[in-house]
Parts: sequence; C-alpha cells; structure tokens
Amino acid sequence: MDTTAPEEIDGEKAPPMAPLSHLREPPTTKRGARTRAALVKAARKVFERDGYLDTRLTDITKEAQCAAGSFYTYFANKEEVLAAVLLEAQEDMLHPGMARVAGTDDPYAVLEASNRAYLQAYKRNAKLMALLEQVAQVEPEFRAFRSLRADAFIRRNARGIADLQARGVADRAVDPMLASRALSGMVSVMAYNAFVLGEQQEEGTPVDFEELVSTVTRLWANALRFPGHG
Repeated sequence: MDTTAPEEIDGEKAPPMAPLSHLREPPTTKRGARTRAALVKAARKVFERDGYLDTRLTDITKEAQCAAGSFYTYFANKEEVLAAVLLEAQEDMLHPGMARVAGTDDPYAVLEASNRAYLQAYKRNAKLMALLEQVAQVEPEFRAFRSLRADAFIRRNARGIADLQARGVADRAVDPMLASRALSGMVSVMAYNAFVLGEQQEEGTPVDFEELVSTVTRLWANALRFPGHG
C-alpha cells in the first residue's frame, strides 16, 4: 500500500503529514528497500525516545545497525527522515472525524464511534503526537502541513454538523465551522493531556479511556443540542 498517497475525507484529499518534496525516489533493490525501512523504523524509535531536537543521525544509524555513511544514500538530513517517518505513519494516524449520519442512524452513536476511533488512534501514536508538537515549534514547513491537515478534518466535522442542522438534529443557531473548531479542538486537547502529558484524575489515577470517550461525546451532543441532550 502506498502510504504517501493522500487519504480521502468525504471525497476530499487530506493533506499529507509532511512535504512529499522531502522524499527521494524509493530504492530499486530489495536490499536498499530493507535498509531504508530499517532507517525509518529506527528514526521513529529514536525521535520518540530522545525528541526531535536531541536526535543525532548517528543515533538513528546505530539503532538501525547500519553504517553511518549509508544514511545519506537515502536521506539528506534529519528533516527528510522525519518526513519519511510521518508519511509512513499517516494512515494509522488518520483522524476519522465525525462520520456522516444516515437517516436511520443514531447520531449520538455515530458521534461516539467517531470520537472513540480518534482517541484510539491518538493513544496508539501518543509518542509521535508529542514529537509533532515539538517539531511544529521549530520547523515552519512541518507546522504548515500540520495546520493544513487539521483544517481538513475540521472542515469535515463542519460538514457533518451542517448536515445534522439541515435535518433538525443539531442546533441551527450555531455556525458549523466555528462549532467544529471549538469541539474538535476540545477533543484534541483532551487527548493530548491524557495520552501525551499523562494527566491524572484527582485521585491520582490515569484518565479512564471509556470515561473520556463518554465525556467528550456528551459535551459534543450537549453543545449541538442533540434531541435529549443539552
């Protein structure tokens, strides 16, 4: 599967997680493909362990168990190998967003399933999400791609809200785009606090995953005034 191909969000192409211009042509030999794959796998491990700023190329080649000079056969610098890591991971990190609700579907159940899928993907990739936050502060090009990708999912959620408004399920008095930005941002921050920062509850225990799903879903439903909510 080509993990560099843009995913679709309701027919709209989702921007890639990193600039495709940072990628070279793939190796033409099986040995070259194995070496490149080992470097990308090692880079993700080292980036997540040491952070973007503190990662050295020699740390990556050591983790990949290959000669330091072989790195430059596949990548010119740290930015290029980071792009490869992000583009390889982007399918698993695809934020599902709020799915379209068919006429016979329970809107609350669809919303809950969408939030659960998003939070599961975030939890699986928590270390990489933390890395993205760090990279966005120091690499303007990566920050721009991150913003474009986030906006694509916000637009998808806004279309879902507008669809529910047209059917009389959601409050028609709210602007769907502003509501999407506010509610999508709320879920994103909650996920970051729970899975990256390890935020705990008052009794000192980790946030319960199912309780998190239930809470953010209820807040969405209450804010949009789903029938029977808010």
